[in-house]
Amino acid sequence: MRIMGLDFGSKTVGVAVSDPLFLTAQGLEIIRRKEENKLRQTLSRIEELAVEYEVSEIVIGLPKHMNGTEGVRVELTEEFREKLERRTGIHCVMWDERLTTVMADKTMMEAGVRRENRKEYVDKIAATIILQGYLDRKRGFSHGETGKDNIQSGG
Repeated sequence: MRIMGLDFGSKTVGVAVSDPLFLTAQGLEIIRRKEENKLRQTLSRIEELAVEYEVSEIVIGLPKHMNGTEGVRVELTEEFREKLERRTGIHCVMWDERLTTVMADKTMMEAGVRRENRKEYVDKIAATIILQGYLDRKRGFSHGETGKDNIQSGG
């Protein structure tokens, strides 16, 4: 069994998956969404990947504002979580994703990825960072964060 991480956005969904021991996260792909209001194909692809990788849990980035407040993107992400759980039957956990896009961009800069090419990979790397943070927390590593404020169970 593995855990899947998702960076859900209006145009793309970054997908990452853990190794079977839940130690590391690897980026899988970026699902391109045709329309923001339509999720059928996106949910179908995630379900295919979940079956292929024998996923037992899904972690979805929760896009809170930097001050901790929740906006429209959080509502849309919660709706996505509900639809994904209904479709797959897999428990989904919401994980605070603040600064993951910044971290992903910094990682690519350090790796020498050209600025014009970064947009192509940022969502997959953000999903990997979201999932790795969750895996580390499950194992007791904190990455400088306190308490259990960052984990919010869905369902």
